[in-house]
Amino acid sequence: MIRILFLLLLPVMAQAETVRIATYNTELSRDGPGLLLRDIRRGDAQVSAVVSVLTETEPDIVALQGIDWDFEGLAVSALAAQLSDAGLNYPFVFAARPNSGIATDLDLDGDGRTSGPGDAQGWGRFTGQSGLAVLSRYPIVTDQVQDFSALLWRDLPGAELPSLGNAPYPSEQAQSIQRLSSVAHWVVPIETPIGPLDLMTFHAAPPVFDGPEDRNGLRNRDEIRLWSAVLDGTVGREPAGPFVIAGDANLDPARGDGRKEAIRGLLNDPRLNDPQPGDPNGDQTTVVWKAVGPMRVDYVLPSSHWTVTDAGVHWPAAGTEARDTAENASRHRLVWVDLTLPR
Repeated sequence: MIRILFLLLLPVMAQAETVRIATYNTELSRDGPGLLLRDIRRGDAQVSAVVSVLTETEPDIVALQGIDWDFEGLAVSALAAQLSDAGLNYPFVFAARPNSGIATDLDLDGDGRTSGPGDAQGWGRFTGQSGLAVLSRYPIVTDQVQDFSALLWRDLPGAELPSLGNAPYPSEQAQSIQRLSSVAHWVVPIETPIGPLDLMTFHAAPPVFDGPEDRNGLRNRDEIRLWSAVLDGTVGREPAGPFVIAGDANLDPARGDGRKEAIRGLLNDPRLNDPQPGDPNGDQTTVVWKAVGPMRVDYVLPSSHWTVTDAGVHWPAAGTEARDTAENASRHRLVWVDLTLPR
């Protein structure tokens, strides 16, 4: 009788439960391979601060940016172990090789030289520098992950590649091998207590540090546009059910440089819900850069299937220990959204 009652209550329990999804650019990147793992094992102060931010906010699923990748996943596993020791357990991890630091033999950034960090498929001094990772309390269906990192920029529908003087920039040969993703674009299926979801995560290139050809601005635009192509079914498999876009778009809809129409188009897509999360004062800033000031560049955008029960930007009050910790962790702020499915 108790078992039957439990089975009858399961749908109600699932509807009542919420899932917290977050994105966080940890800036846990180092200048050489293996250095992040060393710092995690040494109890580095920045690593400890990142752990504290995550344990304070307790996301069920978190998309991390700015974390160095290694072939055996040692760094992200060590970080997950530290989180577990602190009481936040993520038994499921996904971290594939990103484009950052994948060397080419061509001049991809147009500086007249080869073999520099800007000549990699995505900017990086070594393979995997400043990569991505997904940590989850719930099972990740790894054999169904869609990884769009190998997609050539020119193959994105509607792509606009840079040119200078009516010639492909930096060269036709470079454009023939240039991948779109500066880091990675993944669709990661996750089985949650309220049903399956597709986590769509990425870290776009900054739309600056280029010239009149606007190479980085155009790439940032098309990295953001890739998600619209996925939702339209023109790239990969379109989501069959609820999904969430979570990552660092490196673009503010109103402030700074860049093709703002790209992020505005995503935020206004009727298939998505922008909860417009803010800190306790309502400020939607997710990063402050000394040269350009405050911006909103980190996003958690659930599909219209979901009911948003709460959302926020983790930025504690000034003068508190929690604020000091957040500042020591990263210039970026963790953004979170609590979701449940409608009855």
